[in-house]
Amino acid sequence: QVQLVESGGGLVQAGGSLRLSCVVSGSIFSIGAMDWYRQAPGKQRELVATITSGGSTNYADSVTGRFTISRDNAKNTVYLQMNSLKPEDTAVYYCKANSRLRVGLSYWGQGTQVTVSS
Repeated sequence: QVQLVESGGGLVQAGGSLRLSCVVSGSIFSIGAMDWYRQAPGKQRELVATITSGGSTNYADSVTGRFTISRDNAKNTVYLQMNSLKPEDTAVYYCKANSRLRVGLSYWGQGTQVTVSS
């Protein structure tokens, strides 16, 4: 089993920054790529950023150049550095861990709220 705990959300003014953290515990050896998703009120959950076990990254067009995903394997933690925040970035942000042992198996955190005021 794998457990994920996100933190770092909060209220920030437009143009500000936040760094989200996702601490992974449990069967860490089974985890491959990690993702950050977000879900705004009334909208579907969307993929924001991905980082593979090798460190390759990918971003949604809406956050490219503003957000950076990284991972510290020694601390079992994945980060999402969010700069130049916009009101449309307001959402609950979720961390997702993908199993490298079983296709389609993944684990989710409980989410952390990010609110950007104009």
